[in-house]
This record gives sequence, structure tokens and C-alpha cells, in this order.
Amino acid sequence: MKKYSLVFFILCFSIIKATAQNTIEQWNHAEINFHHVTSKNPFTDIALSAVFIHEGIPDTMHVDGFYDGNNTFRIRFMPTLLGKWNYTTHSSEAEMDNKKGYIICSTPQSSHHGMIKAGTQQNFIYADGTPFYPLGTTSYAWIYASESRQKETLYSLRKAGFNKLRFCIFPNNSVRELPQSYPYLLLSKDKKATCQYTWDFSRFNTDFFHHLEQCIDSLKNIGVEADIILFTPYDEGLWGFDRMSMENNMRYLHYVVARLSGFSNVWWSMANEWNLIKSKTYSQWIEMTKYVYEQDPYRHLLSIHGGTAKYIDYNLPYFTHASIQDQGPLYNIEGAATVRNIIHKPILFDEVCYEGDHKARWAQLTGEQMLQRIWTGLMGGTYVTHGECFCTGKDYYTGYSFLATGGSFKGTSAQRIKFTLSILKSLPNPLRLADQSWDPMTASAGPNTYFIYFGSEQPTKWKFELPAKNDIWPRLQGNEKFKVDIIDTWNMTVSHYPGVFIVKAKSPKRMTDKDGKMVMLHGKANILLRITRL
Repeated sequence: MKKYSLVFFILCFSIIKATAQNTIEQWNHAEINFHHVTSKNPFTDIALSAVFIHEGIPDTMHVDGFYDGNNTFRIRFMPTLLGKWNYTTHSSEAEMDNKKGYIICSTPQSSHHGMIKAGTQQNFIYADGTPFYPLGTTSYAWIYASESRQKETLYSLRKAGFNKLRFCIFPNNSVRELPQSYPYLLLSKDKKATCQYTWDFSRFNTDFFHHLEQCIDSLKNIGVEADIILFTPYDEGLWGFDRMSMENNMRYLHYVVARLSGFSNVWWSMANEWNLIKSKTYSQWIEMTKYVYEQDPYRHLLSIHGGTAKYIDYNLPYFTHASIQDQGPLYNIEGAATVRNIIHKPILFDEVCYEGDHKARWAQLTGEQMLQRIWTGLMGGTYVTHGECFCTGKDYYTGYSFLATGGSFKGTSAQRIKFTLSILKSLPNPLRLADQSWDPMTASAGPNTYFIYFGSEQPTKWKFELPAKNDIWPRLQGNEKFKVDIIDTWNMTVSHYPGVFIVKAKSPKRMTDKDGKMVMLHGKANILLRITRL
């Protein structure tokens, strides 16, 4: 870990006052740093925060500080608006109290679209309004892997084109290679005890968090959102992180939010399979979720993930979107769309089984099946997270699969992610069913663009037919002209089908080609038709 000298901290007693440091690009973070020696517990006994007030637009942010080891306290601020932000610090220690200064927020680079938030049409958008289509994957303990494996993970993510990664802060007991660093300071270890480790839950391991921040920044540098899982059931009593007291839970959440909320690519996932963590009740999960929601000054995306088909009340105001483990709704497009209609927020099916060769049924999908679930969810107006678990040796999943500790992808679906994302980015609007209940096959991407997905079916022809209704956009009236592109989602090809289709009313709800034309296909699976009005 990078070490800082005492001289550096003295020079940077109020780092924002340095001319080179008080201008920061929008959505990056600035820091106000203090060197302060104390005999108190710096994690629990010293309060530090700052109030940031925008000089031109009435906007105020309260940001908590945190202790970062080596007698260093930090307040990390991510400006959300361009212009000048004045700040005043507040602390229980006179040395750090009532310090004033300012930060100039400058225009970000054109490639930086800001923090992602939930859109108004159950989609995801960047702060500047650019659509975001989450095509993510999962690697629970990649931050605990060797340095070379972490680099391999980043290379694999970038090569495949993934833009979101789910991972845990706490270690996973299924990974046989024990971590070298933990979030807390270790007091003792007893191999004979049920819970082998004893921690000082009032003192965090700042070296661990330095590494975690490096991982988050590394993901940001390759365009990947860090979907951080705060609690897991995968401790099984080995370390005791899954059964901390509520007091320790809240202290942990406060520290994590204070440290990490200044990173624009952070998402909060309260838990993975929350219902399997038996030491916490439903009401406690809601209490902790509300706490994170209220503590985060930037309101990062926030959700919670349950076990298979275990849903929570995602319509509570603290949840920005749903993070669901359930493959059932993805056996057809209408199932995904129905969940979307019940939960009036963006829907992420964050676990729909995995491509792999695990002995258990949850990781036995083929690559084609994985890709089909992704496209089925997209057609229904939802988003599906990829997952891969190929087994190596006796430990199968433990420590050697991408799901466990990252590395390289061994399956075939990951190779199709970049192509899938290119199709999504070409859309005028995110997909959703054009006429749900009456047409479970046709999705709309706006007033002039339709998609039809055949999934595992292998049709040799398709009679041109569209619903008259087009979701929130104007209905078809007749005489509209269309062209058709055939997209092979597996072989990653796009071919234009010759001819123009002119529609007429077949019934009050259906439109067909006036001459009854058909689109001839090749009897292959994974075909997507893009139908665009001329």
C-alpha cells in the first residue's frame, strides 16, 4: 500500500487551499485533508463533516469525513454542479472545526457522463441524460485475488465490453485461498473456535480500504460501474462479518458511505441473498437501507438482492431499482415485462443462473441460454446480469471460476456482450413491449423502431405483422413504410433484408403488410429482427 510521509500531511493540512487542487472536474472528487494526532479512537470518537454550498444555484450538500490512518482525516467531495462550491467544516476537534474554503467544479471530459441514476421510464441514465444499458457480470471476491488475477479480471471485463461488476466487500468462505487483508483490524485467531477470528469492530483496516478504492478506480478507468455488495451470507461464521451487531452494522455502513460515496461509479447493493443472512431481520434490512439512503449525499443507485424468487418491497422510496434473483420471469418476454409492471422502477435480474458446468443446477446454462435470457429481459424492458461459473479441479467454483475470483472468461456468452451493447446503444430509446398482453413478441424503441426476438425458436419465415399500439408513442395508422434488418445475436451479424414493407390494418389491434409479404429466415436460433420506419 502507498505510504504517505508526515511532511506531506503537514503541507496538506488544508489541501483544498492549494491552487492546483481546488479545481476539480465535475463527477471527480476533491479531498479536504487534515493531519491530527489524537489519543481517542479516531474511527468512533471524533466527528468530522463539511457543508458545501453552491455559490450560484441554491444547492447544499452535507458530507461526512472519515479517518484514513496515519493521523489523517479526510472529507471527500464529488461536485455535482459546475461552478464554485464554498465549504465550512464541522468537527468535535477544534483543529478541524470551522475551516472554510472553496472548490471550483470544471467541465468534465466528454467521455464522462456523470453518475448513473434511475430514469423516468424505468431505465437507467447518466447525469447528462445519456442512456445507460447495464450489461454486467459478477465476481464476488475478485478484490481478494492475487494482483495478477485482478489485472486479468480488468482485462477480461474490458475485452468483453461489460459495463457493471457486482462484487463484495466482505470475503467469501467458498474461496479456499484465505484473504491477506480484511476490512477490520484483527485481534486474534483461534482455529479451534467456531468463529475463528476476533476483530476490533471499532477500528477499520485502512490499507484494505485503500486497495478497495484502487479497485473501484480501476473499474472506472475501463468504464465499469462498481455494484458493491455490502453484506453477504457467505461467511458462515468463519469470520463473523455476517453476524455483527446492529451497532457494528451501522458503524460499518457509515464508514463505507463516507469513504466511497465520492466515487461516481459506485452503486450500493445492501446484500446478496439478504434472506439467507439469518442474523438480520426484514425490518433491520429496511432500517439499514434507509440509513444508507439518508447518509449518501449524492444518492447513488441503491438496491438489495434476495435468494431465488425472494422479493422485497422494492417500491419503498429508498430503493432506486430492483435487483432480483429469479430466472422464472425470463422464460418468456412477457414474464419480464410483468415484473416491470409490478415494480415501477428499473428492473435488474442480477442472477438468472450461470453459464457453467457446476454440479448444481444454478450454473449449468449453455452460452446460448445465457444470451437468450439477456435478450428476453431486454425485450421486456428489463436488464439481465451475465454470470459464469466453470469449475476447475476439486474446488470447482471455489477460487477458480470468474464468479468467485474473476480472471478470464471460459464460456461463450461473454464474447457476445460487446456486440449486444452496440445494438442497445444504437437504439433511439430503451426497449419495452409495444402492446403488452396483446403482443408478447414485439418490443418498441420509439415511434419508428420495433424489435422481434425469436430466442431459441428457429423459424424459416416470418409474416410481416406489427401491433397498432406502440406503447407511449403514436399508433400506426396505415401506409407507413418499413425496412427489416436481421440480427444474428449469436454469430454477431447484421444483414439488411431486401424490400420495403407497407402496412395496412388487419384488425383494430394489428397491422400487416398490404401485400402479405414475408421475411424469409434461415431456421436458426437467436435471431432478432429490427424493423425501422422509413
